[in-house]
Order: sequence, then C-alpha cells, then structure tokens
Amino acid sequence: MKAAALSSFGGPEVLALTDVPDPEAGAGTVRVRVRAAGVQHFDTGIRQGWAPPSVDLTFPVVPGNEFAGVVDQVGEGVTGFAVGDEVLGYTTTKSYAEYVVAPADQIVPKPEGMPWDVAGGFTANGLGAHLCLQEMGVGPGDTVLIHAAAGALGTFSVQLAKAWGATTVIGTASESNHAYLRSLGAIPVTYGEGLVERVRAIAPEGVDTVMDNVGGDTLRASVEVVKDRNRIRTMIDDEVAEELGIPLLSAGRSATRLAELTDLYAKGLIKINIRKAYPLAEAAEAHRDIETGHGRGKIVLTVD
Repeated sequence: MKAAALSSFGGPEVLALTDVPDPEAGAGTVRVRVRAAGVQHFDTGIRQGWAPPSVDLTFPVVPGNEFAGVVDQVGEGVTGFAVGDEVLGYTTTKSYAEYVVAPADQIVPKPEGMPWDVAGGFTANGLGAHLCLQEMGVGPGDTVLIHAAAGALGTFSVQLAKAWGATTVIGTASESNHAYLRSLGAIPVTYGEGLVERVRAIAPEGVDTVMDNVGGDTLRASVEVVKDRNRIRTMIDDEVAEELGIPLLSAGRSATRLAELTDLYAKGLIKINIRKAYPLAEAAEAHRDIETGHGRGKIVLTVD
C-alpha cells in the first residue's frame, strides 16, 4: 500500500509517499481503508524523532494518529463492527496510509452525513478538548478562557464548553480571527501585552477555568485571572505548569469519549472547520502548513 512515511528524521521534506506492506487485522482489531487522516503537531514531533517511550520508530515510520474510513477486515473476537462499516478512530501512528489497523475499542461509527474530511480530523482534537475540559470541571455557569481559540483544538474546545453549559467563553486569537470566534459563540481577545487587563474587562471577578494552548508567558498570565489554579490545564507547556503549581493533564483517550463527541456532532452542537485538505502525496506540504502556527481550523490528508 501507499503511505506517507519517513526514512529519516528531519524537516517536512523527509515525509514522502512510499510503498509499505499492507497491514492485516489480528485478534481484537480491525483494518480500515482510510479515506482521511488528520494532521497533528504530535505527528510533526514524530517526524522530528520525538515519541513516547512505547512508540517504535523503526524506519519506515508512518505518522498519523487519527483517521476515518471503511472497515475492510475484522479480526478474531471483534463484535459490533463489520466489513463495510464507516468509522472514525485513533491510533498513535500509522494513519497516513491507505490502510490502518486499530483496536476495535478505538473506533466508533461515523455519524451519517459527516463528510470524510471532517471525520478524519475529528478524533484527536475532540478527545483532547473533552479530556481537558472534563478535568477542569467545565459546566453550567462557568466563565471559560481558551487560549489559541481559533485553532483546530481551540475551535473544538469553544464549542464543547458551550455545549456543556458554560455561560461565557473568552478566546484569545489574532485580530483576523475575532469574527470567526464570535461566530462560534466566544468573546475574542487579542494576545500579548495587556492580556490580563483585557480579560478582566470581560470578567472582572476572574474566570473559572483556563485551557492553555500557547504556554510560556500566556500560561503565566492565566494564573492572574483564574479563581483557582487547579482549574487550569495546559496542552503544551508542562514545564511552566509545574513551575506554577498547575496540575498536569492526564491521559484518557477512549471510544466512550469519542462516541459522546460524535453524538454532539450529530445533534449540531459541534462543527469542524477544515482549513485545508491535502492529498496523501502532499503530506510534507501539510506539515509545512501546520507548522506555520497560523490559520483557523483543521488540516487533513485525503486518501483516494
């Protein structure tokens, strides 16, 4: 099969379309014919040679940790899924390919009418937002501050906070993305010097929770506006979080969380903006795009 794979670590140019062996579904797993795969900053870390201790980086390395497609093999012991089912799910790597094998407890049915590009880029940001907001206890009546709110993760988080009953969602973003944030139901504020004062102008008594997607000084500023720093989480800067005594985000991806999110999508409470869809052969360009750190919404790869 074709896959966007690495034969060495480095810049986006090391990611190239490559022939690799077809994977086969084993016990407890399914094989999915991939229609779309999301692009994450996690994937760019893999490309540069970083990985969690449990991940094998033997070449060729195929990045990609979220996907959507059609089940075409079902392994022994799998129930609830059949060949031909349309699904979305997650792995740690290997999703930038024509086929991916995943445990059956890491996929869920694709909602009827969900476009393939949206399905391919739904899982990772959705699970990240769900885990973070749940750990912070976001719920009815809360005032929530989300940093980098116009990005793919921020977009999901704004909508999820609203769906869970947050009264006010404040989102930091560049001025060019302020109208976009308003369309999601957030109150936009600009990054940079004076951030604390701008947030306090909206929430004079402070905010209840802060989701940080920027780190550094932005995370430090967050401590000045939140009522209880135990209700801050960062997705990006554990070092500063430990310095400030902010709890670290725990792991917790699950199909149960994902099913809750697809249900919210089916009810019209979550919408995903696709920033750009690249064909699998242009995975390197997709990595260049996401590493600019600009733009709104999700970048995905599509597989013919």
